[in-house]
Amino acid sequence: MDLEELHYDLIVTVVPKGSAEKALRASREAGAEGGTILYGRGAGIHERRTILGVPIEPEKEILLTVVPKALSDKVLGGIVDAVHLDAPATGIAFVVGLDKVAGICHQGSWPEEGRPAT
Repeated sequence: MDLEELHYDLIVTVVPKGSAEKALRASREAGAEGGTILYGRGAGIHERRTILGVPIEPEKEILLTVVPKALSDKVLGGIVDAVHLDAPATGIAFVVGLDKVAGICHQGSWPEEGRPAT
């Protein structure tokens, strides 16, 4: 297998604070090797809340997961099931195709004859 044949997707999952760990566990169970959790604030239509008349912005967690294209559907399905993304106001996940990826040198990611020297 040539390295050019290794194609990846980025699964972006945006969920309420406290849900990203559950999504990460589900993605790993579905075959992903890991993920990165970032923190942010949201402003969706279901999130207009106030405290004493002052609008608040709900805290979010963003899970970034790079997976081989062959695993994208399985990993996305696991995430959707784990954090109930099919219900309103539970978050969103989407897949972005990646043209180029650097730094994926995990065991199993490289064919034996293509493994870089360490």
